[in-house]
Amino acid sequence: RRGGDFERVYPLIRKYAAEMGRKVEVLGDLQGPKFRVGELQSDPVRLNSGDVLEFGIAKDDSDMIRDGRITMKSTTEQNALVKGCEVGTTLLIEDGLMEVKVVEKLSDTEL
Repeated sequence: RRGGDFERVYPLIRKYAAEMGRKVEVLGDLQGPKFRVGELQSDPVRLNSGDVLEFGIAKDDSDMIRDGRITMKSTTEQNALVKGCEVGTTLLIEDGLMEVKVVEKLSDTEL
């Protein structure tokens, strides 16, 4: 895992709070794992309320995002995320701007 701002800033907060003799509370926004989608085949894919689409690990480099299908590159994290999904699981897209629900699990690599 690559460190972010929290790992850089938190020790500084603690250091300067101690130097100033202040008690400082720190709240971190800890996101869960993220689905990292692959490349678009052509134009952006429009998602409409009620649409049913496939969501899965790309079979190869030519298996790109297209209407009705969202793909992700095969990585250890992405494979584990898809494998762990069950019918009823809610997936957030674009940091929660869109929400989709798993209605069918075809395999450990396809929803």
